[in-house]
Amino acid sequence: MSFGNFRMTDATQRFTGRAADYNQYRERYDPDILLPRLRTWCGLIPEWVIADIGAGTGMLADVCLANGNQVLAVEPNTEMRQACAALHANDATLQMIEGTAETSTLPAHSIDLVCMGRAFHWFEVDRAFEEFRRILRPDGWVVSVVCGRAGEGSEANIAVEALVRSFTTDQTRAENARAKYARLSEFLVRDYHHEELEGRMQVTQAELLGLLRSGSHAPLPNDPRFPDLERGTREVFLRHAVDGRMTLMTRYHIDVGRL
Repeated sequence: MSFGNFRMTDATQRFTGRAADYNQYRERYDPDILLPRLRTWCGLIPEWVIADIGAGTGMLADVCLANGNQVLAVEPNTEMRQACAALHANDATLQMIEGTAETSTLPAHSIDLVCMGRAFHWFEVDRAFEEFRRILRPDGWVVSVVCGRAGEGSEANIAVEALVRSFTTDQTRAENARAKYARLSEFLVRDYHHEELEGRMQVTQAELLGLLRSGSHAPLPNDPRFPDLERGTREVFLRHAVDGRMTLMTRYHIDVGRL
């Protein structure tokens, strides 16, 4: 996966200007993959109240909504929170909350399951799990799901990852993120489950550019480096595309457990 690592004061602003691209081009979480596992591993039922921490535009929340759950979508970035609210304007079972992983503002012991998607690597891990322990009901569950483009696995994936890294000033970001995910089993000490799944996605050139543009590392259109991103995307795509589409390896990382 492609990750970032910045101070939390920066993290809440890193996706300003990216909500539309994020919603349109980021890889979706698949309910057919996640829901059977959550029902089997932790007994997920529609009556549970779920907190989606770092909800973004609501992609992981959508999986929970498909199961009939009430979802409290906690998101610190104003633009992402507004996009999520607009996309779910007709769904009374989703409620937007302005908050962070470390200070969710949710009542104590009010949540049956905390879920977090690709936002986890932005969290201050120890403080976040203190907050999860506060808001979860006794024997509540924590779920971490990461899915999307793999950083390796094919020549196309390696080329895209190299392009992404060329716009990243902090080259330790991936290592720092992996270290955070490696700590999940340290906190999820009961009924812990971990699974990794591989897959593939196909993208057009426009979709590849949109996917990269949605990343926190990418220059925005008003950045003088943005033409370099467009040019690099075009070159990578033309080298690896077949019949107008490029195939990328994808990967799911799913961690489930109780504190």
